[in-house]
Amino acid sequence: MSETLENKEWTEWKSFPDPRNKEYLYAPFGFGVYQLRNKITNKYVLFGSGNNCAIRMTSLLPEPFGAGTRKNVDKRNYVLENLKDIEYRTIAFSDEASMKQFEQKLKECYCHLYNT
Repeated sequence: MSETLENKEWTEWKSFPDPRNKEYLYAPFGFGVYQLRNKITNKYVLFGSGNNCAIRMTSLLPEPFGAGTRKNVDKRNYVLENLKDIEYRTIAFSDEASMKQFEQKLKECYCHLYNT
């Protein structure tokens, strides 16, 4: 694990919200990177970024619970099926270039169940 990535200003790990229970997602409303892990296995599940991170993260759940587009149905179903065990953290950026650079480093330094 890269110490440089861990020294960045990540949020604390939070339980992924369940829309069926009217829970809230807390994420940057702008450029940001997110990372999910399974708190039972302590394994990283997936990561991603978005120019509006909060909206992008809503696509991590399948319809009718999630919104937006995501090509990997297995990824969305995994998050929903394991929702009670999924945690997330986010980090905000001021521009797209630094966000994308950080996301690439995340991909190189961590092993995720879904590494895309």
